[in-house]
Amino acid sequence: MRLRQYLILIAAFVVAPSAVAAPTAIVNVNVVPMTAEIVLEQQTVVVDDGVIVVLGSVDEVPIPKDATVIDGTDRFLMPGLAEMHAHVPGANSTELDRYFSLYVASGVTTIRGMLGQPSHLALRKQLHDGSVFGPRLLTSGPSMNGRSVAGVAQARQLVRDQHAAGYDFIKIHPGLTADEFIAIGETANELGMPFAGHVPVAAGIARALQLGMATIDHLDGYFVALLPADSNGFGGYGGFFDVMLANELRAEKIPEIARATAAAGTWNVPTQVLIEARIDATSLADLRNRPGMQYMPKATVERWVAAKEALLAERDFDPEIAALAIEMRRQLILELHKAGAGLLLGSDSPQVFNVPGYSIHEELDTLVASGLTPYEALRTGTVAVAEFLPGNAGAVAVGRDADLVLLDANPLDDIRNARRIHGVVLKGTWYSADSLGKRLSRFKSSDD
Repeated sequence: MRLRQYLILIAAFVVAPSAVAAPTAIVNVNVVPMTAEIVLEQQTVVVDDGVIVVLGSVDEVPIPKDATVIDGTDRFLMPGLAEMHAHVPGANSTELDRYFSLYVASGVTTIRGMLGQPSHLALRKQLHDGSVFGPRLLTSGPSMNGRSVAGVAQARQLVRDQHAAGYDFIKIHPGLTADEFIAIGETANELGMPFAGHVPVAAGIARALQLGMATIDHLDGYFVALLPADSNGFGGYGGFFDVMLANELRAEKIPEIARATAAAGTWNVPTQVLIEARIDATSLADLRNRPGMQYMPKATVERWVAAKEALLAERDFDPEIAALAIEMRRQLILELHKAGAGLLLGSDSPQVFNVPGYSIHEELDTLVASGLTPYEALRTGTVAVAEFLPGNAGAVAVGRDADLVLLDANPLDDIRNARRIHGVVLKGTWYSADSLGKRLSRFKSSDD
């Protein structure tokens, strides 16, 4: 009790901020560093100039006299999360503030844009320097697919052009020939530029692993790779991401393909929540009322509903096979994890029923449902991201970027506690849950 009164007194008498941002001190907080499955109790974390400068016992760390003081008593401080499969509108879109506010309010402090465009290069810098509010951004160039690429020579040139323009990686979409995909992969490797996304049917998983594809997103291509050689599923109806092939798969091959993925050093961004929301038995009424839907335009939500209705009405859609596909995908996620193949947190927002930020927490739920512990699931959006990029966020430690989330309960006890956000530190600046809620209130029940 005396400590809490002491903190209140400090907060009342801190020196007013100057032109240079004052440091922030989160006092008497339980730290979930994510570098190990531990909780450091009763710590003080001091942030200055966007970086964690001090972390130590509350009894030993002095509070800078000009600091903004945040009471961390009985709360838990963890790194900010990453959305590693996001779709970002153009820099002039009126939707940007909605999406970026939703991300930050949900504790998402880094996003990887999977369908880049030239305007994103300037936007990336504006987000980094804080002139635009929102998470840090990594961006692909425009998608390479069966319509944008016409031949091997053009494939190679497009990679060189995107590398010269300064995009972070190459995005692969369906429709490429095997030769075009190989040309993209080889040229990207020569330039040291990652390539990621879908696995073209003409190439297949084995070729993607051989070329060292940085990430396979949506577990694309794995179901086809698990089919028996004589399956009619090759080239036939598979439905959304081949889910209707689930009853033909050779499940005993999953550990083998997981080990091959680990050996190749290719990471996966499963976006499991995207697939489950589209094909599971959740009612449309429940989907309309999922948390976060109140912040999306009603017309958008209705388009999402129509998309699910259309998929379920497809002639060859079978709900029992769809349920099996969900279980098979979860098994694949778990086996990839067991094999040591990297997993990264991503939900494909804002795609069907995936509200930015909210869908990341739903994806965490699916990872735990697949067999990961809360700690293992949270790693996919924190320290694993820092390892993959590499980057300087992803952990609570001295010298790390101050992208942090303050929670009202321990996320290692229950993954849903990661939703209980008391505030967010973004690039060193503190935003309370109340202030973030006020930002979101502008978008509630929008008809735009």
